[in-house]
Amino acid sequence: MQGGVGTGGEAVESNMESHMEVAKPAIFNREVGKVGGFIMACRLFVRMKMRGDTVEEQVQWVLSYVQGGSADVWKENVMEELEAGEVEYESVEEFLTSLRKEFGGGEEESVKAAELRKLEQGGRMMEEFVQEFKRAARGSGYEERPLVEEFKRGMNGGIRRKLMEAENPLTSIEQWY
Repeated sequence: MQGGVGTGGEAVESNMESHMEVAKPAIFNREVGKVGGFIMACRLFVRMKMRGDTVEEQVQWVLSYVQGGSADVWKENVMEELEAGEVEYESVEEFLTSLRKEFGGGEEESVKAAELRKLEQGGRMMEEFVQEFKRAARGSGYEERPLVEEFKRGMNGGIRRKLMEAENPLTSIEQWY
């Protein structure tokens, strides 16, 4: 919350939560490669719109977006455990971590790695390619030299050649960005 001064000089509290529009997450149905985006959308919404809510309310809100197939079975199990007092989350982050462990696994890393290997600059500006590459690289399992090689492979040839022929060769991924 931010404070301000009213027309009569009195202190006024403004509630940022009520004035900002924040997109709600898409329904999560355990589709491979979607858990990271779902968690990110939930985290953003909870931070922007649910700060004053209890952890239990935040967790139940996230669970309301988990629907379909085996995701429903998992949700029912979690809700029963919560109601029986068998599990208690200290924060919504702790809950989101358990959700990632349940649905992320190695499948998400494989999907991210495949996406990274297919990524090419094409007709995009370099800045756009860099941002897309950074997004795809997160959670792909690629680090250091292999990450640099994938980045170089995806760049347009002319730019890649100029950077490789530079007087001081680029070695880290940060330098390539």
